[in-house]
Amino acid sequence: MAVVVGSRSRRTEMNWSTICCSAFSCLQLYWTRLVIRKWFNVSSFDSDYSADTDDERLSLSCSQDFDPGVTKDADDTDDCPKLRRRNSETFRAQYIHTQSLRICAGTWNVGGRVPPADVDIDGWLDTLEPADIYVLGLQEIVPLNAGNIFGIEDDQPSSVWENIIRDALNRVRPRKRKVLSHSDPPSPKPYKEDSMFLETKHVACDTFFSGERPILSEDSIETLDSTNDNASPSTPDRSRREEEIFSYNERVGLSWPEPPLKLLNQYVLERRGGAAFKPLNLSIINPRKPAYVRMVSKQMVGVFLTVWVRRSLRKHISNLSVSTVGVGIMGYIGNKGSVSVSMSIYQTPFCFLCSHLSSGEKDTDHQKRNDDVREIHRRTLFHPHSSNANVLPRSIRDHERVIWLGDLNYRINLSYEKTHELIARKEWQRLLENDQLSIEMRKGKVFEGWSEGALCFPPTYKYEINSENYIGDDPESGKRKPAWCDRVIWKGKGMKLLSYRRNEIKLSDHRPVTATFLAEVEVLSPWKLQRALAITYAEIQSQ
Repeated sequence: MAVVVGSRSRRTEMNWSTICCSAFSCLQLYWTRLVIRKWFNVSSFDSDYSADTDDERLSLSCSQDFDPGVTKDADDTDDCPKLRRRNSETFRAQYIHTQSLRICAGTWNVGGRVPPADVDIDGWLDTLEPADIYVLGLQEIVPLNAGNIFGIEDDQPSSVWENIIRDALNRVRPRKRKVLSHSDPPSPKPYKEDSMFLETKHVACDTFFSGERPILSEDSIETLDSTNDNASPSTPDRSRREEEIFSYNERVGLSWPEPPLKLLNQYVLERRGGAAFKPLNLSIINPRKPAYVRMVSKQMVGVFLTVWVRRSLRKHISNLSVSTVGVGIMGYIGNKGSVSVSMSIYQTPFCFLCSHLSSGEKDTDHQKRNDDVREIHRRTLFHPHSSNANVLPRSIRDHERVIWLGDLNYRINLSYEKTHELIARKEWQRLLENDQLSIEMRKGKVFEGWSEGALCFPPTYKYEINSENYIGDDPESGKRKPAWCDRVIWKGKGMKLLSYRRNEIKLSDHRPVTATFLAEVEVLSPWKLQRALAITYAEIQSQ
């Protein structure tokens, strides 16, 4: 009997050891696959970017009302590309009109530093002039050590930055809508401004005018003692007191054309069965959803790109695709490279790129950066598995509007002393004449046909942490010349640069840069298209 029990226990131990070895082998194989895919920048068939979900997104078919503003899931995009273009500009003008969108593009090399919870990025996002689209790129979002470069990606810092961006955009005040009234003007104000016994909140005015239904909080109703609980509702003293409770302008945070006191009193009396009126303290809870949603976020080692849009604009964005190109170690590792996003905004294809190019201050290092740009152009590919690839843009050059931002790492061809002398004098033009990127663009060696705003601010690199001083003779970091490493450039018609500036956040050794654009997009009108088709059909029939 003891022999049988011992045999069973040994078999059980062998089974457990076999299971553990198999599980470990599978985990090791899975980890190896992830690392190999990361090393050689192999894209998966499924989209691996992240985005906010929205339960209210429409799921309409392509044949419904010629609507170009329906954002479909990734699985449905190939069946129905939303980009509708025609070669005949004369015919397109009959059903296409243009619309302007404000785009805020920001870049920042954060040096692998985790931001504090109270970091203020409102100036970087230019929240005083809210944009319709925010394109934000971060470089070195994680420290570029061997573990992050060759190991599994650390996505915790990106989540922290996304929460900071979300909080900043949630503080953006909604646009005030002008409400035109063609009815009779309101009656003269019959109430005194100083006779107000009810305090109200004003946070829901925009919600009311935007069509959302305000909610009255039951918890905010306060019952006050009445001087005469047995008084009749029709008592003159009581009626006057009821009218003095609400002022004309402060009534529940809204401006009513006529005082709705009788309706409110009637509601309260009916609720209390005709009992004596007791004053109420009403406040409105604003159920408004966040004004901005995260359209896409993608990280490649230290390069991170995230795009946020107004909630109302989301349904007009389609054909979303992401491409990553690593040009770092061995020419493929993602410690240097780019993250690109392609999307159709209404009927116009846009491309947004965030890149971190090769560093170095040697005389020939700018040529490596030129090679990085050419390699990114060559290897960036959108919609690789789409059956409608001939309709959708595949490369960067196929897009009509392109914004390229990031730490491009181009330096200034001057000595350390001369560079600091010109910075002290604020002679930006003299510095710009020796800027490597400007020189290479003028020669047509890189970014031919692209544009950049005037650099009317000090170089953004390299600063001491939490200081306004550039790094000088540091035994560890060496003698680094200041440079405009952080840039925003663009290409395409219908784009107007509104501002190009830097922000004074001292978190890292770089200063963030922001460029704000006004971009035209083509909007398809289904009714005009239907009319144009009807006219064309009638002309064909008459011939």
